[in-house]
Amino acid sequence: MEGVLRKRRGGEGPKRHHCQHCDKSFTTSGYLKIHQRVHTGDNLHSCDQCGAAFTRQSTLKKHQRIHTGEKPYSCDLCGTTFSRSDHLEIHRRIHTGAKPYSCDLCGKTFSHISGLKCHQRIHTGEKPYCCDLCGKTFSQSSHLQSHQRIHTGEKPYWCKQCGETFSQSGSLESHRRIHTGEKPYSCDLCGKTFSHSGSLKSHQRVHTEEKPYCCEQCGETFSQSCHLKTHQRIHTGDKPHSCDLCGKIFSRIEHLKIHRRIHTGEKPYWCEQCGKTFSQSSHLKRHQLIHTAVL
Repeated sequence: MEGVLRKRRGGEGPKRHHCQHCDKSFTTSGYLKIHQRVHTGDNLHSCDQCGAAFTRQSTLKKHQRIHTGEKPYSCDLCGTTFSRSDHLEIHRRIHTGAKPYSCDLCGKTFSHISGLKCHQRIHTGEKPYCCDLCGKTFSQSSHLQSHQRIHTGEKPYWCKQCGETFSQSGSLESHRRIHTGEKPYSCDLCGKTFSHSGSLKSHQRVHTEEKPYCCEQCGETFSQSCHLKTHQRIHTGDKPHSCDLCGKIFSRIEHLKIHRRIHTGEKPYWCEQCGKTFSQSSHLKRHQLIHTAVL
């Protein structure tokens, strides 16, 4: 994909000077000579703190700021300081809105080259980050780090109000809406609001009648994946919901809830005409026929 990583202004020229020791190439012979010191060891400048070696004295000085904590470059708009001038230049794009890096395939622009590189993996399908425990691959290192918490059980994000912990920051953000009651996602067709974007997407299928989830066994389609999973138990015979009082098992949680009323004696449905109560809505509807028949 030659030319994909093209900077909108001031693009680099062709890299015709190749290093015989490695696969790197450079735009000028001067840059190549400087690079070759890495292989020859000539005139390398070493850090007395950690031993890292550099071909230029100026590069060593930049590196040493890691140890000293020096940040001589300051943003004149917000005061944030940086150890390197190029980091300050990148930061300023937050204020200016500049996005000098453009994707040649779709035109999307980015303020930093790393953002463009991550984006381009959408087009190439490249997933260079691999989980060494299960082999699953990812396009971004941050996605791999989040995934690895499945294996480690690490939950570094916690709710200050109730103490519940989460493996991902997005899950914590969604959870907080339980406490705040915030519902930022709104249906543009009926105005109904939701606390999660996934809930909005599922709801919108009521209007579109879209049913993207299909049973491979019988071809029946569903608007939500959970409805498909429940349906598939007809074919598998799976009954994952068990009554803790008598051990009877059910394929659907709703059926277990109805069954438990046998033990608890709960009858939440009542007839407005005679006051009789029932454990199931279907029993109430059958009973109401008595009153309508009399009329």
